[in-house]
Amino acid sequence: MNAEEARKRIEELSGKINDHNYRYYVLTDPVISDFEFDQLVEELISLEKRFPQFLDKNSPSQRVGGQITKKFPAVKHKYPMLSLSNTYSREELNAFDQRVRKALDESYEYVCELKFDGVAIGLTYRQGELQRGVTRGDGVQGDEITTNIKTIPSIPLKLEPIKDVPEFEVRGEVYMPHKSFMQLNKAKEDKGEAIFANPRNAAAGSLKLQDSALVARRHLDCFIYGVLGEDLPFDNHWDSLSTLKKWGFKVSDRAAKCTGIEEVFRFITNIEADRGHLPFDIDGVVIKVNSYRQQEKLGYTSKFPRWAISYKFQAERGLTKLIDVVYQVGRTGAVTPVAVLEPVTIAGSTVRRASLYNQDRMEELGLHKKDSVYVEKGGDIIPKIVGVDKSLRPADASPVRFVENCPECGTSLNRDHGEAAHYCPNSGECPPQIQGRIEHFISRRAMNIDSLGQGKTELLIRKGKISNIADLYDLSHDDLIGLEKTITDPQTGKSRTLSFREKTVSNILDAIRASKEVLFERVLYALGVRHLGETMARKLARHFGNIDNLMRAGREELLQVDDVGDKVASSIVAHFNDPENRAILDRLRKAGLIFSCEETPASSSKDNLSGMAFVISGVFHQHSRDEIRQRIENFGGEVKSSVSSKTDYLVAGENMGPEKRKKAEALGVPVISEEELLNMMNSIL
Repeated sequence: MNAEEARKRIEELSGKINDHNYRYYVLTDPVISDFEFDQLVEELISLEKRFPQFLDKNSPSQRVGGQITKKFPAVKHKYPMLSLSNTYSREELNAFDQRVRKALDESYEYVCELKFDGVAIGLTYRQGELQRGVTRGDGVQGDEITTNIKTIPSIPLKLEPIKDVPEFEVRGEVYMPHKSFMQLNKAKEDKGEAIFANPRNAAAGSLKLQDSALVARRHLDCFIYGVLGEDLPFDNHWDSLSTLKKWGFKVSDRAAKCTGIEEVFRFITNIEADRGHLPFDIDGVVIKVNSYRQQEKLGYTSKFPRWAISYKFQAERGLTKLIDVVYQVGRTGAVTPVAVLEPVTIAGSTVRRASLYNQDRMEELGLHKKDSVYVEKGGDIIPKIVGVDKSLRPADASPVRFVENCPECGTSLNRDHGEAAHYCPNSGECPPQIQGRIEHFISRRAMNIDSLGQGKTELLIRKGKISNIADLYDLSHDDLIGLEKTITDPQTGKSRTLSFREKTVSNILDAIRASKEVLFERVLYALGVRHLGETMARKLARHFGNIDNLMRAGREELLQVDDVGDKVASSIVAHFNDPENRAILDRLRKAGLIFSCEETPASSSKDNLSGMAFVISGVFHQHSRDEIRQRIENFGGEVKSSVSSKTDYLVAGENMGPEKRKKAEALGVPVISEEELLNMMNSIL
């Protein structure tokens, strides 16, 4: 492919990807599969790497992120981002309506919209292209977060140029959908990290991450609700929303034009009833006078527009009894208090437990045994105790004290300076820490020893077969065969027997052997160093190259790595200074795990696949596509995005696109599985 052909193909792919993004994220009407879409993006990225002169700053490839932003410069808003006055009562809404009627002395309309619970942003477009994205800040100036904004698929990077409006600014709300929020908090829990209290905080934190690739994985979304500029082709807010949709922006369909305050109340009632079924958070309804001329006539106070108001919903809460406070111990030793409650229905679901987060939160609430407590769902998702009805407190109730010793092993708890959580330091013998570390080590994104899931690790620990991650590599057939455990389903009460038979044992031992080929960055993550997540482990592995360089690094040297802060640096130093951790690491080395970026699995050479071209397609079980790509490249091979006569092998996973297989068969290109690829690597050696 020559340069001119590449330019045309890049333009064609960019147009197709932008159109499919619009159909998927704005119209919710996709016309191709996720796999087919991913293939288009992969081809575009590949071409842009080969022909960087055609890489556009607003190419759809930029949505995957990867740029690092050290600072978010302050930018003054061209149009101030004003707040709205809030009310929680319909009486105050009536009063607002009376002020509008008196000031206008003519007929008027309202537009009612959802009040999204996220992060307000302003997006500037010039000649149809996104120029910058800025947070609200203090309303006068905010932080420029353009690189991170580009990772949000529903925000158009390029529009058809709008001749009559060469430059304009849209206002919107970036939010985190409930599904993304639950996935994010689950991942943070698995890593032993503090979870986000609600989707709004998660969205705000995500937008200020320095690594835009990490922002892309947070799956943020954005609704646009306003536009500002010169000579706009409409004279009222309702028409502006319709025009924004035509221009390609994601605008909520949950809006209404109302001719009086009674219609406004009906809209509020309907939205409040549906609120619990929305896939994102709202905390009220925004009411605006529709006509721009009338808005100007009504004007502004020193803080708020007189033509708009925000009606905020009261958070749904329930009153119930505190039965007990129990304590959970995570894999890092963090101890979390959890309130056990009499069942109470809130926002359509039954709540029996609520996190109390830490000792400070418990003391702030002033909890006593047998207290009657008010419970809300934080962000309508996570149950939390928000208050105590002291008038219902029994006379003999005693304060709830945070435990001083680990509830699992009895060891005295520690609380480091600047930390909110208490930790059990008995990492080597505390049962939930042992099990948590092992389960983290074998997890899919770590060592991927999936045959040991479903309660098998608990059985091995209880039977004394393993007590740390290094013990896994000493397991033999005789250690496993015949082990049994009865498992009871807590929902149904039904029991079943988990048995280690020949097939089970064979699968476990095969998976353990296969884990010796896992790359260094995932091995580092699998070690379970406190505060060390997957992304940071990758950065450290690539920065230091091998485990010895990392272990020798002091705190100051660690702080020189992008995004490494005091907490992470101190945790890494402490982990590798611990004699028990170093002993386990030595055993893992002897077992054959990879502790260097330069190592390739079972190979002293990096040329075993030299001259071979591969195409990877589909979903794989043992490794991700990125990992397979890296393995091929480590062995000297080359990975292409599309099948051609120059392709040596098509590596096929599940749900592979039929067109690639057809083309491979037509060209006589061998189609191999993941297992066959790994066997081929080993057989070449």
